[in-house]
Amino acid sequence: MILGKCPYCDAGSIEVRDKEVSGKKVKLYACSNANWKTEDGEMYELTQESTCDFKIWQNALARYGKWLSYKEVRELLVDESVEVELLSKKYGKKVYYSKNIVLNQEYGVSVLWD
Repeated sequence: MILGKCPYCDAGSIEVRDKEVSGKKVKLYACSNANWKTEDGEMYELTQESTCDFKIWQNALARYGKWLSYKEVRELLVDESVEVELLSKKYGKKVYYSKNIVLNQEYGVSVLWD
């Protein structure tokens, strides 16, 4: 499934790939010009044929109680910023709050912390 055009290379498009990391199935939203290999199922590195390294892991914001959906990634590729609802469990209480996330070439996405 193609979600949109890669923001960091001319010929690439962002596609959905199924990966398994530490025994859990996770979606990887990656540029079609980026290919990864792994030996242990945890550390992924680019192959020599890759011309782009852009990727967003579905669970990139899991520490904030958020897994990215196809729709949110599509919006990010078009608008370069999207508002998401995050979760904080500070002091034993669940608190939901909204923040904007933006594309980041190194990490996939970054939260804007005002």
